[in-house]
Amino acid sequence: MSTPRLPVTVVTGFLGAGKTTLLSNLIRANTQRRLAILVNEFGEISIDGALLRELGRADSVEIHDLSQGLVAYGDDADFLPLMQALWARRSLIDHVLIETSGLALPTAVMESLQSEALAPYFVLDATLAVVDTPLLLAGDFDPPQHSTAADLPTARLFEQQLSNADIVVLNKIHALDDAALLDAETRVRQLAPTIRFIELAYNAKLDTRLTLGLHLHEAANTGHRHYGPIAAMPGAAARPLANQGLLDGHSHSGIGAHSHGLATHKHFHEQDPGWQSFMLRSTDIQDAERLRKAIASIARAEPILRIKGFANADSGRLLIQAVRGRVEAQVEPDAPPARQAQLVFIGYHPSRPRVLEQLRLLTGTDWR
Repeated sequence: MSTPRLPVTVVTGFLGAGKTTLLSNLIRANTQRRLAILVNEFGEISIDGALLRELGRADSVEIHDLSQGLVAYGDDADFLPLMQALWARRSLIDHVLIETSGLALPTAVMESLQSEALAPYFVLDATLAVVDTPLLLAGDFDPPQHSTAADLPTARLFEQQLSNADIVVLNKIHALDDAALLDAETRVRQLAPTIRFIELAYNAKLDTRLTLGLHLHEAANTGHRHYGPIAAMPGAAARPLANQGLLDGHSHSGIGAHSHGLATHKHFHEQDPGWQSFMLRSTDIQDAERLRKAIASIARAEPILRIKGFANADSGRLLIQAVRGRVEAQVEPDAPPARQAQLVFIGYHPSRPRVLEQLRLLTGTDWR
């Protein structure tokens, strides 16, 4: 008897689009499926993985970190063994989600899922591209005319992420009216005419029926495609898949399987080494508002597109999330204090010495 393949959802999107927040809300709303979530970040530490791990319930959600933003690419020695390990425990997993780095294209994962090593065991359910809608409407992803050095690669990457997705999720839309939403949808359709669906995420929340169990890469009316009897993945023990009925969910019938041109893709920050990240640390207690203003000032002065991390303040642990000059410093009074402040900076040819100097000066604290 054939064993159904495990469905995989790939979540892509540019730096700060809200991928992790979307997944956080999905974890909170999920009541049926047992999820395995693979988090791939461009940076020294996994901030997003730590956030998701705090939300995950041990009996239904497991989080795995994949470092350096190179998931499924040629030098990645971790992806295949991890997928083999998930398949070996498929009786405990209903759905796999992979959050790619904000500087990555989803095509490396998509290609790997179509490989002989993984295709008999996993099937791509859908690829979601999460979009920071206010930045889209502000023209931050438009091809540059009079722009900074980071704008051209940003525009190229954003367009490629959309064009390789099945579904675009317009995020951060709570303050937008209908005219703005229509404008955003028009811009997305112009950039990526082949997108199948555009969904709206108010406060980064998306119905699980619009996220999981879509079967967009299965031939119409054929259910789960099989490759004949599946005894075991190489290196994995065979077990029956539990709760097979949970995999059906919200299905769009009549849509056949399809392929994205995968042969020529390259990882974006492999192509353009100008994208770089670094981390700064401090053991000092921070003033939340002063730190927020310092980060906003640095983001305006340097080609920094994303800053995230943790710091300690008198009122509790701070969660720092910044996209360009928009900075949030959220106090988490019930969270355990961080051992030290850790801020990850991601940008295009950023200057670590200048950022370090400014952060020390503007916060009045020691950073290294």
